[in-house]
Amino acid sequence: MMDIEIPDPIRVQCEGLGGIDGLKKAMMNKKQAQKRGKVLKALADPTRMTIMDILVKQPLCVCIIKELVNMSDSKLSYHLNILKENGLIKGERQGSWIIYHPTEKGVAISDIIGSL
Repeated sequence: MMDIEIPDPIRVQCEGLGGIDGLKKAMMNKKQAQKRGKVLKALADPTRMTIMDILVKQPLCVCIIKELVNMSDSKLSYHLNILKENGLIKGERQGSWIIYHPTEKGVAISDIIGSL
């Protein structure tokens, strides 16, 4: 394996996974890590976390989201765009309204965050 001292249980488990080479193959690559980091960064903002929490409970139009988070149109648009760019929400046109709702990915991540 390697020329370092490794506790026996860890050494056995690593060997079962193919050793260091097997672990390297199983690791996420840099692109995956960057993508996941970007999603987590999007949710690190309390405003976006609040918006996600609201939308998981109820799909809403901008006018109601704006009222709930007490924010200007331009700031709210900025936050909604970040959530959309990261695949956490979608906006669907219904007549003259755009209704925002979480994607499956957004719901799954919100469930994980809600369990913290």
